[in-house]
Amino acid sequence: MSSKQPDYYFTIEQSTTAEYKDRGSKFIAYAYPVTDVDNVKKHLQKLKKEHTKAVHHCYAYVIGNDRNNFRVNDDGEPSGSAGKPIYNQILSKQLCNVLVVVVRYFGGTLLGVPGLINAYKMATMLALQTVPVVQKPVEIIYNIHCDYTKVNDVMTILKQCNANIIKQEQQLFCNILVGIPKVRLLEALFKLEQMHTIEIKKV
Repeated sequence: MSSKQPDYYFTIEQSTTAEYKDRGSKFIAYAYPVTDVDNVKKHLQKLKKEHTKAVHHCYAYVIGNDRNNFRVNDDGEPSGSAGKPIYNQILSKQLCNVLVVVVRYFGGTLLGVPGLINAYKMATMLALQTVPVVQKPVEIIYNIHCDYTKVNDVMTILKQCNANIIKQEQQLFCNILVGIPKVRLLEALFKLEQMHTIEIKKV
């Protein structure tokens, strides 16, 4: 397998939910687009408030297009029976920047580990089937420092290259934090460097 980083990644842009039932137990899956662990915590807190009577709030998330930032949580279910099947469904769709939480209401019958694995997998699969998968460019983050008179020219170049302006501070000098699509990086840097009077630093 090539270790070359991909130019694009797949994610979701809207949240969704789906339900799966097995022998009286109800598994409600919630899928959310997330960009950092703070997002994850907020969604978990909200669901725990909404579902106070649920016995488990199991989840998995994958953040970052290299998929290295991930976590699985069984929340009291037998080890490997909840978080891992959720995580495997996210991976099987090659998604990142996604959180899936499955809320379980116990129906009185024990499902056993194979039954639990299947239920958490099915609930996650159903939720992820209902939401469109979006292809996005992998972005390389740069900080651009320039005189305020150059801002319009810089912005024109960034727009042409479909760059994503993350943050902009404008005074006498302007700082722009920007995500430049990897596929347009050489073109963007070439055009920006032609301007001479600006500083470009990779973050």
